[in-house]
Amino acid sequence: MPHVNANGINIAYEITGTGHPLVFITGVGYGKWFWHKVIPGLAEKFQVITFDNRGAGDSDKPDGPYTVPMMAADTAGLLDALNIKGAYVMGHSLGGYIAQELIVTRPDLIDKLILASTNFGGTKVIPITPEAMKVLTDRSGDPVELVKRGISIACAPGFSDRQPQVVQELLQYRFTNPVPPAQYAAQVAAGAGTMAYTDEIVDARMKAIQVPTLLLFGEFDNVVPPGNADLMAQKIASARIKIIPNTGHIFPIEDPATTVQAIIEFLI
Repeated sequence: MPHVNANGINIAYEITGTGHPLVFITGVGYGKWFWHKVIPGLAEKFQVITFDNRGAGDSDKPDGPYTVPMMAADTAGLLDALNIKGAYVMGHSLGGYIAQELIVTRPDLIDKLILASTNFGGTKVIPITPEAMKVLTDRSGDPVELVKRGISIACAPGFSDRQPQVVQELLQYRFTNPVPPAQYAAQVAAGAGTMAYTDEIVDARMKAIQVPTLLLFGEFDNVVPPGNADLMAQKIASARIKIIPNTGHIFPIEDPATTVQAIIEFLI
């Protein structure tokens, strides 16, 4: 597994395929594995770059606190080490906050942007549902049941019954690649820190996004409700919206084929 040293930590990454660089930034609690179902279809057309955020996977797991600017600096350091500029970048959930910070602070690194299952921060967003918040923050109880609750709330209704094999894959991943509790909490806190953005900060950040932007959401997302796509589209000059039907927060795992199609249609 290749690593680079960037922003004071070792970051594990993988490169698959050839073509224009397409960089994926993951959300809370996942490493680069999160993208494994969409990589084969995308690597036929792009140089796909995935990596583990600090605290996850094979990257270093320093103590917190973590912040979105810190994690964006990690991403920038990785791309600088790989001599990549003008990439296509997709950030999911917490990764969407990181991608926004990246384009604000290092616009030279991004030619096209996909913000997936995320919002622009501050208080004027559609918040996480109470049910999803409870699952995200309550880490008590039987570990297997805890992960099953997380899968249920992260996916569309009925997904666990329709796709039991994928549920087993998610369970296996969670128990063989755990994010330590302190680092998990640090990632959650990094995302929560964006709630402190004022209206002026939000408007300035959204105005700074001057590249073609796709707002990509699952229809039944309980973690970041898809109505946030409309709110962002009102503030980003060149944004378009795509909703993946019958999926939830982790739509790249729930429906990889439709996800790949949506990404390719936007980028090419």
